[in-house]
Amino acid sequence: MSTPAANDAPATAEQVSTPLTNDAPTTAEQVSTPATHDSPAEAAPVSAPPAPVPGPPTPAEPSETEPTAGEPTAGEPVSAPPAQVSGPPATDAPPEVEPREVRPADPEQALAAIRWRLHPAKLREEAPDPEALREIRDGLTTKLGSALDNRTRARLLSLRSVAARILGDLDDALDDARLALTYAEATGELRRTTLARARLAEVLRWRGDHAEADRLFAEANSPELPDRLRAVLHEHAGRSCYDQGRLTEACLHFERALDLRQGEDAELNARTAVALDAVAERAAADGFGPKPRTREAILGEERYPVPTFDEERGLWGYADTEGELVIDHRYAEVQPFHEGVAWVRRPEASRWALIDTTGTALIEANNGYRAVGSFSEGLAWVSMDGKGRWMAVDPTNIVRIPPGYEDTRPFRHGLAAVRQNGGWGAVDRDGQIVVPTRFHGMSTALSDGRYVDGFSEEGLAVVELAGRRGVVDRTGRILVDPAYPTLVVHPVAFLVRDGSGRWGALDRRGEPLIDPVHPSSAAVVAEIEQLLTDTSPVL
Repeated sequence: MSTPAANDAPATAEQVSTPLTNDAPTTAEQVSTPATHDSPAEAAPVSAPPAPVPGPPTPAEPSETEPTAGEPTAGEPVSAPPAQVSGPPATDAPPEVEPREVRPADPEQALAAIRWRLHPAKLREEAPDPEALREIRDGLTTKLGSALDNRTRARLLSLRSVAARILGDLDDALDDARLALTYAEATGELRRTTLARARLAEVLRWRGDHAEADRLFAEANSPELPDRLRAVLHEHAGRSCYDQGRLTEACLHFERALDLRQGEDAELNARTAVALDAVAERAAADGFGPKPRTREAILGEERYPVPTFDEERGLWGYADTEGELVIDHRYAEVQPFHEGVAWVRRPEASRWALIDTTGTALIEANNGYRAVGSFSEGLAWVSMDGKGRWMAVDPTNIVRIPPGYEDTRPFRHGLAAVRQNGGWGAVDRDGQIVVPTRFHGMSTALSDGRYVDGFSEEGLAVVELAGRRGVVDRTGRILVDPAYPTLVVHPVAFLVRDGSGRWGALDRRGEPLIDPVHPSSAAVVAEIEQLLTDTSPVL
């Protein structure tokens, strides 16, 4: 699509099938203050002083008017390009009147409609009309004065940080971006939090705080996000590497961005061409810089010893990342390190012990665990008989969840799938049942081909009942009744296959989005791509 996109949400199918015009539906916020698109924006400049955002983040609650982040919906502004006054002036108009640009009255629409210039050496966006951008920032401030929920506060604050950043007010941009991330995290929504992280990372990059910026870009880039958003995250991460002279690493990010969009994004292609020209010029003068870092290095994660086997002795030990032995070969069985600890079993023992990275025992084998699971989020499932009655312990061997489960899965995002009395459900870290154990299965298929045991990053799980699949959220609420032979979690929708083998899609509320008429899930994904409009979400 050649028009820039709305900042937080994609368009609906109706908007895609009809040319986007300045008559596009307004948001609920716009209804309270009608904005006419046929009058120049400068006719009613916003002059209100910046209003403080009221109160700390409130607990995230379902909203009746705000859609779940990333759903194809008409609930967010449509980013039509700035309309131009066309045609010759009327015969009775003064001859000196010149055509003027008409900007959307709503500041979010106006911000989305800006066509940014990318500086060819700094790889930073520049505002074509700084004064208009200041008016947009004032308009966002006015809207913030009446924002009452975390979703709206997160969105408006992060957008105001974008405007402040490009105007060069980096201190204000940083304050807004950090507060926006706090509100976004309070919603628990993956995509909304990702956008806030990315916009904060860009402010930090412009300030020269590259270590934190790189970490935020890496944290934000989840495989459960739409490819379009992931591509833009790689693009901006590449620009941060460019600033640091890490040109090889920058090129890898730009290449990944292009791969994710498969050459179908003309604007991304054009921006990447500018970036690669800048890389080539800089590399010719200074070289390509240090070798690329791993994701673990960027995130500052500790690299734990890895299992190594001595074939002569038939025993296991652990070596560091350079291959040096750090824990001697003395175990009959070992598990990889997770969260700084690993389960091991000596040849003479039938039960497992827990060690740290130095080989020191934290839980001795005489505690009697015949079956153990890796630590995840500070807890591990263990069984005394190796067959059932699983319980959860912490690294000090304190029982946090008493025995009573026939089967379990590791904790993910605060919840773990468990089986009790033949049925699957989920418990939290305190052992409270969040999803009743009444389902025949709980294995979540993701659109990138992966399966996760239990819940996705977004807090969604696919459950099975009598061979039919549905969706529950992290509160145990059923979003989609178990009614489909196949159900796959897409970043902004649910892909479903009906009994005849045809594919369609539901939105995040479980309502029909695309009729089941397609022969494959890939065809449905392609149609969803046409509904998404956020081509420049970081901006």
